[in-house]
Amino acid sequence: MMKQWKLKDIVLMSILGVVFGLIYLAFFGVGNVLYGVLTPFGLGPLSYELIFGVWFIVSIIAAYIIRKPGVAFTSETIAALTEVLVGSTAGPTLILSGMVQGLGAELGFALTRWKDYRLRVLILSGMLAATVSFPYAYFMSGYDAYTNWLVIAMFITRVISGALIAGLLGKYIADQLAATGALSGYPLGKERQKRHEQSSAS
Repeated sequence: MMKQWKLKDIVLMSILGVVFGLIYLAFFGVGNVLYGVLTPFGLGPLSYELIFGVWFIVSIIAAYIIRKPGVAFTSETIAALTEVLVGSTAGPTLILSGMVQGLGAELGFALTRWKDYRLRVLILSGMLAATVSFPYAYFMSGYDAYTNWLVIAMFITRVISGALIAGLLGKYIADQLAATGALSGYPLGKERQKRHEQSSAS
């Protein structure tokens, strides 16, 4: 897998992983605010699920840009490692959580043999990251203490969040980066340039 990566791929994965690791850490504060708002209504556990797609987003962005096996998993793992090194109170178990999420996202691309990076695949990867990570969170975070309807609502909310935030927003962010010309050496940048040339010629 790593034999297919070039130095520039590793550098970009590392940069994205560190940047989004810091963003991930910041969003715990957002989750806390939502928790405070929803708790009086008995919906506190839904707070983090509403924004959970944020914690998958780097795997989608990196994979969409670089388009090689293992990128989704590795970038997500780097982001989790960054959170721990910066000082997340979740501790080292957060790294394992990031790996599980990265594996879920990677599965979406693996189903197409890493050859299809259209929006529907990015959304699928975000949903799979949510689906795969939920059982892990269920056992690690004690979701069994919640009522069945709340657990089901949490799962559905996480999957939707994975689709919209990780998949849809992730594509938008990557496309905006590509529009600056900064990704001209990567598959996404080259694809964008090719479309531009074709539209100019027609």
